[in-house]
Amino acid sequence: MSSPVETSTVTTDVFNDLPIAKAATTSRVVVNNDVLRHVVFSFDAGQVLTEHASPRAVIVQLLTGKMSFSIAGNDHVLEAGDVIYLAPGERHALEAIEPCYMGLTLVDVSHRATTDANQ
Repeated sequence: MSSPVETSTVTTDVFNDLPIAKAATTSRVVVNNDVLRHVVFSFDAGQVLTEHASPRAVIVQLLTGKMSFSIAGNDHVLEAGDVIYLAPGERHALEAIEPCYMGLTLVDVSHRATTDANQ
């Protein structure tokens, strides 16, 4: 899915289109362009994403449920509404404590460096 930066969009019924599946993690890309990518994930309780990192800056918001989120080996318990910012390259992992939905926004900060240099 491509979402041009210059075009506003509205996406509805995301939770209905992305039900929480038993013993599974699923996702749906909502916005995707050169600057950012926004993905909604659904996790059943006990689902894990092993430690990884992104070259992009990341905003995570837990939309429903409860999860354990590890950043550089430090554990945090997130509840609906909680937000995390991850710097590019930050190692992180998670485990869903309850069935939950999570929003993930990845921002390509290399665009900022290019824009700043042109000013």
